[in-house]
Amino acid sequence: MFELSNFQSAILAFLVLINFVTFITFGIDKNKAINNNRRVSEKTLWIMSLLGGSIGALLAMKTFRHKTKKLSFQVILALVIALQILLIYFILK
Repeated sequence: MFELSNFQSAILAFLVLINFVTFITFGIDKNKAINNNRRVSEKTLWIMSLLGGSIGALLAMKTFRHKTKKLSFQVILALVIALQILLIYFILK
């Protein structure tokens, strides 16, 4: 089988956690939007995505149908994902 180093295990655990927290935060923001409560800032959502939660963000956008009509949000999220892809490319190269 495939064995991970302690560092790789820590990175994987962090990525799972940040994606889970990002997904939940998008859900909370959607609920607040529906109930006209004070919202989670877009900056917070972008930072969480930038820190590795972009998969959770995309899944949440699809699941909760949240931030799907706001083009400016989608553009910045797309840039975050492109940056992450480039980073992964250069790490693996």
